Amino acid sequence: MSDAETSTSPPENTPEAPDEADRGGLSPLAYEDIPGDEYPPYVSADESPAEMTVQAIVVGMLIGTIFGAANAYLGLRVGLTVSASIPAAVLGVAIFRAFGGATVLETNLVQTVGSAGESLAAGVIFTLAGLYIWDIPGAAVGPLPPLYTTVLAIAVLGGCLGILFMIPLRTFLIVGEHGKLPYPEGSACAEVLVAGQQAVSKVRSLFAGLGVGALYQFAMHSKLFNLWRDDPDFRIPGYKGAQVGATVTPELLGVGYIIGPRISAIMLSGGALGWLVFIPLIKLVGTALGAPLYPATDMLIRDMEPVQIWSNYVRYIGAGAVAVGGFLTLLKSLPVIWSSFRQGLETLTGEDDEREDMLRTDRDLSPTAFIWILVLIVVTIAILPDSIMPAGPVGATLMALFAFFFVTVSSRIVGLIGSSSNPVSGMTIATLLVTAVIFVTLGYADGGATTETRFAVLAVGSVVCIAAAVAGDTSQDLKTGFLVGATPRYQQIGEFVGVVSSALVMGLVLHLLDQAYGIGSAQLTAPQATIMTLVVDGVLEGNLPWHLVFIGGSIAAIVEMLGLPSLALAVGLYLPISLSTPIMAGGLVRGALEQWYDDSEVEQRRHRRERGVLYASGLIAGAALVGVLGAAMIALGQIGKSPDISGWIAAVGSTMTGLLAWMQSIGLAFQRMLTPVLADLVALLMFSLLAGTLVYAVFGVALPTSTSDSNE
Repeated sequence: MSDAETSTSPPENTPEAPDEADRGGLSPLAYEDIPGDEYPPYVSADESPAEMTVQAIVVGMLIGTIFGAANAYLGLRVGLTVSASIPAAVLGVAIFRAFGGATVLETNLVQTVGSAGESLAAGVIFTLAGLYIWDIPGAAVGPLPPLYTTVLAIAVLGGCLGILFMIPLRTFLIVGEHGKLPYPEGSACAEVLVAGQQAVSKVRSLFAGLGVGALYQFAMHSKLFNLWRDDPDFRIPGYKGAQVGATVTPELLGVGYIIGPRISAIMLSGGALGWLVFIPLIKLVGTALGAPLYPATDMLIRDMEPVQIWSNYVRYIGAGAVAVGGFLTLLKSLPVIWSSFRQGLETLTGEDDEREDMLRTDRDLSPTAFIWILVLIVVTIAILPDSIMPAGPVGATLMALFAFFFVTVSSRIVGLIGSSSNPVSGMTIATLLVTAVIFVTLGYADGGATTETRFAVLAVGSVVCIAAAVAGDTSQDLKTGFLVGATPRYQQIGEFVGVVSSALVMGLVLHLLDQAYGIGSAQLTAPQATIMTLVVDGVLEGNLPWHLVFIGGSIAAIVEMLGLPSLALAVGLYLPISLSTPIMAGGLVRGALEQWYDDSEVEQRRHRRERGVLYASGLIAGAALVGVLGAAMIALGQIGKSPDISGWIAAVGSTMTGLLAWMQSIGLAFQRMLTPVLADLVALLMFSLLAGTLVYAVFGVALPTSTSDSNE
């Protein structure tokens, strides 16, 4: 059977598969630190149920297109995107149940294809939106928008590189590191898929978490009811410039519980270093300055708020730490990575029937396909016209090298702390820094920050950014597939399908948003893309704050010398501390569980840990679904306001605008009764109640009399 063929029915000699509703849940070994080849997947390798079917691909493409468009708007608006793997899995389960059902592997393929749209959108808006900010003209091809072909080419090539490099890395990162890299969203998604095949009584914790997470997010969402703040912050009296805060969302609490206390604490320490050390220090030293200190150009440090100091200075330190931490992580992993690559390439000399004798759950795309696709991508990048992608052989080589480096880093990061905290923009800044320096050194930037040079440097960064974003999503999907027993090569084909189908509409989405609001305007600030343009211009013009980047790199190196994982700390330093604190809250609940039950109560600890994972997975799923729903409602409302729109679309848009205004009026009326300090306290109180539901799900629910079945 070729890689492109679909599996619609088991072979005649395949043992009859058990009814999926009678299987129980995932094996408890899904969360144990054991060799990956000892883990028994939900669907065994001896079974071959329907998997890569037409209905799965079509539904996945539809979901991916919708999520990609919604996240493009959301990311340009607020600088964040919503992870789509779990929402896609939930929608896939719901759609298939409504129309006759499907196997768990078909539903898994739906989320695999569908989630590619969100990750592709993140990479595109973080980088290619800079072309609109710079007002760079693109190649006009027929009636298509000017930059459509550029966005399409870079999105497809970058996305395919991200998927491609994960093929030989899958055995090392997903299977070999099982139990060491939890891949929280991937594990949570597997729980959702399995729950869709079970009786509701067996997954009460999951659906309870989903309901609580959705209600909480719906009430808090700043564009929906907005009853309380989602990011309360507090200044520390007597400590000028120091500030702590928390993004009090259900998905971050759930991620913290799944990844556990150690990684959560290291990540929080990075945030504390930035917000309790560097920002107060910069504030103290900068108070005496009478002129702006670059990269700030129009504001004195003494007039800056902590978040402005973080944005102008500390973020560059974090980017340097992420770059060096990622390099050191890759360096330590090179022997095992090379072993994985070598084992994969060795199969080139084997016969086709030898590869077919492998277990179904071990079959990746063939090494022959890997090599030919890689060559095709690199050659295509090198020969594309400059009006579409001004890269050439030098740019193509840099893209391939940086993509491999940051695909590995991205996969390891999301394996540790989840996709929600994957610092893709930090990796892109590091890529742009090195690429711009190489261009300057080779003489390509003698004219300074010209349109052509800007375009070329950003093209390299865009391909790498998209590759890293898609690789992070692909890693989570492959982890889900590993846990449920999917066929890896079908998932890899599904990722390619999802990337291409989403890329076909991404250029149109960006064009429409730019025409309607202006990318880079007050309505669509495009924060990450704005930073990318500043970095490129800073290097090409010779005024980038390199000392900040070197400080971050030195910190990562020192932390690594101390024997700590520098990458987790670097991520915490690069991101706002408000993202680390709720993750730490979830990690503390997990840590309390591990400490409360000693080794004499292993079964109690295991049952309660799994129950907590199910509930935390529900929190992540519920919040993510409402996030995507909110983005869709906002986009419909904005589209309906356009003077060029009429008919039923305008009517739907007008209805959405009225509904959103009504929700906002309720939240505004409630918040008018609160002082700013009281509003922050209310937000913390609500998050404390949310965390209390997680504590109750773990400790407060009585276990069944018999603990032989971990899913009761």
